[in-house]
Amino acid sequence: MGATSRETVIIGLKPVMNYVVACMTLFNSGTEQVKARARGRNISKAVEVVEMLRRVFLTDLVIADIKIGTEHHIKPDGTEASVSVIELFLRNP
Repeated sequence: MGATSRETVIIGLKPVMNYVVACMTLFNSGTEQVKARARGRNISKAVEVVEMLRRVFLTDLVIADIKIGTEHHIKPDGTEASVSVIELFLRNP
């Protein structure tokens, strides 16, 4: 799914508002497109972040693209694990 950049917000274990503020900060600094990326259980949180941005803060926000996929990792015990991934590309016109 590519390397992470400054315009990427990686959704993890923190509260939803932390990621909303991170996206808002990127848009306010002049970034045209922000990528929200999440894996596994945090996929639903990524959707919640984007919906909160669209409905409350940036009503003209456009979801430019959505990519879904699977990453394969080797666990410490040597077995392979598959983790679902979502990337939401947001654009503020």
